[in-house]
Amino acid sequence: MTFLSQSLARVQPSPTVAVTQLARELQAAGRDIISLGAGEPDFDTPDNIKAAAIAAIHAGKTKYTAPDGIPELKEAICAKFARENALTYQPSQISVSTGGKQVLFNALMATLNPGDEVIIPAPYWVSYPDIVRLAGGTPVIVETSAAAGYKITPEQLQAAITPKTKWFLFNSPSNPTGAGYAWEALKGLTDVLMAHRHVWVMSDDMYEHLTYDGFTFCTPAEVEPGLYDRCLTVNGVSKAYAMTGWRIGYAGGPEPLITAMRKMQSQSTTNPCSISQWAAVEALNGPQDFLAERGAAFLRRRDLVVAGLNACQGITCPVPEGAFYVYPSIEGCIGKTSAGGQRIETDEDFCTALLEETGVAVVFGAAFGLSPAFRISYATSDEALTEACARIARFFDGLT
Repeated sequence: MTFLSQSLARVQPSPTVAVTQLARELQAAGRDIISLGAGEPDFDTPDNIKAAAIAAIHAGKTKYTAPDGIPELKEAICAKFARENALTYQPSQISVSTGGKQVLFNALMATLNPGDEVIIPAPYWVSYPDIVRLAGGTPVIVETSAAAGYKITPEQLQAAITPKTKWFLFNSPSNPTGAGYAWEALKGLTDVLMAHRHVWVMSDDMYEHLTYDGFTFCTPAEVEPGLYDRCLTVNGVSKAYAMTGWRIGYAGGPEPLITAMRKMQSQSTTNPCSISQWAAVEALNGPQDFLAERGAAFLRRRDLVVAGLNACQGITCPVPEGAFYVYPSIEGCIGKTSAGGQRIETDEDFCTALLEETGVAVVFGAAFGLSPAFRISYATSDEALTEACARIARFFDGLT
């Protein structure tokens, strides 16, 4: 339609949301669907957090708040950064938004001009490049490889930086691969960034508490304090605390940037839901012991899925360090034909055939910028994952 903006034409709908919605529609139509597309924990929000929200409602804490967060939540976030990341922020350096996506959106809209470049390692979370484009910037995609653990190298980062680079947008552990950068690997990247003082760093730490096999999480401003004044450290309560629908994301960064983000938010959503903010205070300040228990369940599920997929001829599935995704390569099945007669030329063809013929919904790798592969979210029951792996194995057995 001609009256729609040119900015909107630069972006696409989220493929992960589309796959999840399609799975819901097929289930509603009576199909036996196992949906492994959504990046959403199947665990419920802990009771103490729900109770804090209910108490906030009864106390009448249901009015507008400051645009970027209540003081109590900003104090809880400052305490979290100090306790877990050795980062010292003042409340004036904290932004609270309606989910982590809005944090990224605010920061990029507030800082990008036409021609500005944002370096994004691939595979990437599907929204990164589109938010950059919507903000008028240019995403610069740097492809990683399974052989390198799906991690960008210092040499690749150095080669991608130009005078136009405004941000390096970074996610560890990663959605969609689960790849995590240990201290030394991250230090290699921060050393490069220290030599390019015009480049800012956006660290998406949303999966901080979902790590395995002794992996120790770290974040760029922690590894290299010299980046503190040009680093936005982004996090939220969605994944670790099973609060996806509560929509609370937050960030710590330099005060001038946070002020600009507040200005942006004041003219869009204004404050995040007041009730969700009080729930987030309890999430950050309350008991944290359930994290280890749920982490053990995710670890068990990771191992179940990795073993099941690697048993299939034509799949290579690396073992992720964190998050709740696997990102297997399907290079071995490109050019083959499914038992249902569908020719597999791309990973999108693969995922379409898999859904139609087996009822397993996954997301194709091209959506994340690196093919041929697909993403599975193992944030669901062991039973569903076991059945899904069995169906995928039968699908691969039928390829010719």
